[in-house]
Amino acid sequence: MQDPNTDDRLTRLEEKFGYAEDLLEALNMLVAQQQQQIDWLRRELEELRRQRPADAPSAPRSLFDELPPHY
Repeated sequence: MQDPNTDDRLTRLEEKFGYAEDLLEALNMLVAQQQQQIDWLRRELEELRRQRPADAPSAPRSLFDELPPHY
C-alpha cells in the first residue's frame, strides 16, 4: 500500500503535467499562427517590391528638400 502523501504528490504532479501539456499545445498553435503571419507579410513585401517602379530612388528623400505647397 502506498503512502497517502505519495498519492497526493502524484496527483498534483499529474495535474501540473496536464496544465503543462495544455500550455504547450496553446503555445505551439500560437507559434504556427505567427509563422503564417510572417509568411503572409513576406509575400506582401515581395509584392510591394515588385510593384515599385525601377526608376524609383533607392535612397530615402529628405523632407527638408521639399517645399510645402504654400511656398
